[in-house]
Amino acid sequence: MSGGVPAVVIAAPASGSGKTTVATGLIGALRRVGHRVAPFKVGPDYIDPGYHGLAAGRPGRNLDPVLVGAERVVPLYQHGARECDLAVVEGVMGLFDGRIDENHAGPVAEGSTAQVAGLLGAPVVLVVDARGHSQSLAALLHGFATFDSSIRLGGVILNRVGSERHDQVLRAACDRVGLPVLGSLPRMTELEVPSRHLGLIPAVEHGTAATAAVSAMTDLVAAHVDLRAIAALARSTAAGPAWDPAEAIADVVVSGVSPGSARPGHDGAAAAVGSGVSLGSNRPEHAGADAAAVSGVSPGLGRPERDGVVAAAGSGPLIAMAGGPAFTFGYAEHRELLLAAGARVVVFDPLRDELPSGTAGLVLPGGFPEEHAAALAANTPLLTAVAAQARRGMPVHAECAGLLYLTRSLDGHPMAGVIDADAEFGPRLTLGYRDAVALVDSPLWRAGERVRGHEFHRTRLTAAGSDTPAWGWHGSDGARVKEGALVQQVHASYLHTHPAGNPRATSSFVTAVAEYAGARADR
Repeated sequence: MSGGVPAVVIAAPASGSGKTTVATGLIGALRRVGHRVAPFKVGPDYIDPGYHGLAAGRPGRNLDPVLVGAERVVPLYQHGARECDLAVVEGVMGLFDGRIDENHAGPVAEGSTAQVAGLLGAPVVLVVDARGHSQSLAALLHGFATFDSSIRLGGVILNRVGSERHDQVLRAACDRVGLPVLGSLPRMTELEVPSRHLGLIPAVEHGTAATAAVSAMTDLVAAHVDLRAIAALARSTAAGPAWDPAEAIADVVVSGVSPGSARPGHDGAAAAVGSGVSLGSNRPEHAGADAAAVSGVSPGLGRPERDGVVAAAGSGPLIAMAGGPAFTFGYAEHRELLLAAGARVVVFDPLRDELPSGTAGLVLPGGFPEEHAAALAANTPLLTAVAAQARRGMPVHAECAGLLYLTRSLDGHPMAGVIDADAEFGPRLTLGYRDAVALVDSPLWRAGERVRGHEFHRTRLTAAGSDTPAWGWHGSDGARVKEGALVQQVHASYLHTHPAGNPRATSSFVTAVAEYAGARADR
């Protein structure tokens, strides 16, 4: 059955097998021989897509059934693969690993690489860390090949092979179970990319070293993987229209769900029209497939242009989006939805820039502010401006790094002081999906609205005051958790959400920004 752009899914038996090295190198090597490669990552990971984007020359995107719903995976794939002839999808953890949910009765875990491969109808290439493996590799491969008949293993890439003899033994094991060896990579420790407490250092922070690492991965895969065999193996049965940010915003309005109804007493749809904001009027070309790359926004909301301003055409309200080395965690679809909802978007670097002139709304995505706390604190004009605008009622959407930036201090360094709390690097990693409910109305969410999000941080809040919590959920022990803060029109939280799974929130936020811009103009 024919379908969408042909794809291969790069998976592994377990984390740490070398998926990112292989996937990134494969993207670069296929591009080098003339393919237009669409890069994807399964799950909520923000870091790997940055390396994928460097290799592909276009934004790396995520496919996460948990955060966006299984029904949106194929449309988002079609959107991200537009104008490409091949896609490489890097998996998450082990092939069948996903959200841990004792109540899930499906054949594969929700959010797993296997689930996404099944939705796309794409073959899986299994990357095996060869260290410590010999003839028993055949048994491991037999198990992965037969565990779920709906998942097709198309071949194996052997990674970290120790010698020519080791390679021969492993190839014989693969032959025993009828799986072709598509590549055999020798051990090369110089390819290791520096990491820290949340994984690899983002490509934006790693700078020229990241570019060199991607080039080395590309060289390695080009020399040791059969690219023609990979391209011949690729296929997808994905069918149907591509996700379109303008249609997603329009559907919010047509469905009768008022974009601004999160704020009592406001008719959000009428407010958007009254303010001169035309929903969908800034619809990105080609449904935004290359909008981020063309505008200068890196896949991870990386370093903006020298003057701190990335194209913000149109007449809608101006939203400033933090980027640069401290704010690298973001989805390409977020900016596309903001544009489709009628906003203008400027990307700036809080390490060095002032708040862009005319800003009426602020987006502070995730990242590693703890690694740049001193430099962030040194940019006093920006901290002062953000605090002043927040006190005046400017809508602010802050996730994780954004939450930390808005606290009184981060590891002893002064921050904006909008949130009544301090923040510090903590003793343990907080990681996992959350089924959250909005506790209060905000510029994005209605009280009682249920959202799926993801936590991924090593910091914690201390000396927290009396700010109204933003979210509530039940922890793994059943205890009630209240998290985040709502201060006037500021919604700040550790919880990462995917805008493509929640277009109403983006529409509501743009409406709130338009109202604030209009009220400010009247003063």
